[in-house]
Amino acid sequence: MKTPLNIIFAGTPEFAALHLQALIDSQHNVVAVYSQPDRPAGRGKKLQASAVKQLALKHNIDIYQPHSLKDEDAQIQLAKLNADVMVVVAYGLILPKVVLETPKLGCLNVHGSLLPKWRGAAPIQRSLWAGDTETGVTIMKMDEGLDTGPMLLKEALTIEATDTSATLYQKLSIVGPKSLLEVLSQLENLPAQAQDDSLATHAKKLSKAEAKVDWHINAQQLERNVRAFNPWPMAFFTVQDTNIKIHKAEVVNTPTDKLNSPPGKILHSGKDGILIATPEKALLLTQLQPPGKKPMSAADLLNGKAEWFTEGTILQ
Repeated sequence: MKTPLNIIFAGTPEFAALHLQALIDSQHNVVAVYSQPDRPAGRGKKLQASAVKQLALKHNIDIYQPHSLKDEDAQIQLAKLNADVMVVVAYGLILPKVVLETPKLGCLNVHGSLLPKWRGAAPIQRSLWAGDTETGVTIMKMDEGLDTGPMLLKEALTIEATDTSATLYQKLSIVGPKSLLEVLSQLENLPAQAQDDSLATHAKKLSKAEAKVDWHINAQQLERNVRAFNPWPMAFFTVQDTNIKIHKAEVVNTPTDKLNSPPGKILHSGKDGILIATPEKALLLTQLQPPGKKPMSAADLLNGKAEWFTEGTILQ
């Protein structure tokens, strides 16, 4: 569209802030920003503004932080902004029907997957967890469902064998803003494509409990978990009542003389890493992080804690 749009932006984390920055730098007018209420963070548990709020403050944009958009007063306030469109990126609050219908051109969402695959809270992580070879962003017009709205644009990118959730976020944070601006430039003329619900998968939220390594899971899946759960909640295992985070791991063939080893057994520990048996192949741990320390090579960890990883030990 040649005419600049008046946009309400709703988002919370850094990923969303990068999209807000793209809108600020564009021809369009960001008339207001919505972000979740400030949350306690850090050791002191002091209230901390979201990345989106901090950026809005920097650019003197009006900020609204309702606890819910189901509240009638919040809905009236939003309507008074008289926006052309509302852009939603990782906001974290449900938009009721009355809000979805308030902007003249509706509400758009930037979603970190190739819909209808991985609808839900953790699409980037679940694409890695499942072993997908590609992901991307979808710009869709929002409806009352969970990421079910008609799609306006999809942009794919390849998932590399070394990608983590952190690196995919970085890649998608480049693709997403460009795709968003492309959609806004032709919003009234873009055809919307309905999603095929039969192809939908759900990207359920991650948990710390899921990040604890179960050595009865095959090495291929565990290696994907390591990458999917980085930077949060981080895959970890317990040895000597101590939780060790895993930053990097590799799938390797189990040595022929140790093919029948029980899951969790330490098959080898040395400069190349710590090799753990699983039901299918073995997992070589190469970069680890003990509590209170920075990530380090397995060799460096063994220099101080070799007795924890003696060959034949079975990890829980």
